[in-house]
Amino acid sequence: MRLVFIGPPGAGKGTQSKRLLAYLGVPHLSTGEMLRESITNGDSVGQVAEHYMSQGRLVPDEIVMRIVEHRLEQADCSSGCLFDGFPRTIKQAESLDELLTHMGSPLDLVVELKANRQELERRMLYRASVERRTDDTPETIAKRIDVYCRQTAPLLNYYQDRGILVTVDAMRSPDEVFADIKSALDGVQSRTAKNAAG
Repeated sequence: MRLVFIGPPGAGKGTQSKRLLAYLGVPHLSTGEMLRESITNGDSVGQVAEHYMSQGRLVPDEIVMRIVEHRLEQADCSSGCLFDGFPRTIKQAESLDELLTHMGSPLDLVVELKANRQELERRMLYRASVERRTDDTPETIAKRIDVYCRQTAPLLNYYQDRGILVTVDAMRSPDEVFADIKSALDGVQSRTAKNAAG
């Protein structure tokens, strides 16, 4: 099972990611973590990525894709993976589709966690006060949600057109949200099994 997990800040993506990983038994692929690991390992791609990151610049898509490809070639990804925070743009989504199709393992599902903006801001301000996150002010939270909305709306349309997007209402309890995600995953696995048999 290969899936992309999309959700705005405060939608409970971290909580649901942990549950999903335990349920599916697949690795969690975060491009931020992969970039840091590549830099720590000192490989050539990591050195190029570090050059951009040290200047506060975005790492170019082709460098990110090389790191993603390298990670997907590792044995623990053979039965699937969960992409978190990637892709962020249509270009990245197209590159990921091309790569996965070439590898013979296209995306199975894209799960969007959807939540009311006011509720997201309330949750994040509460979390900031509990965890003493001084950088999470109402202004920075609003900005992060704006960036997410701008970047993600085109992605959702892209995956909707491909027929692999499932939208889950994240305004409910974590158990109810996970039940909907699990139901969507079970549906995909059932269809895949039928196609393989038929």
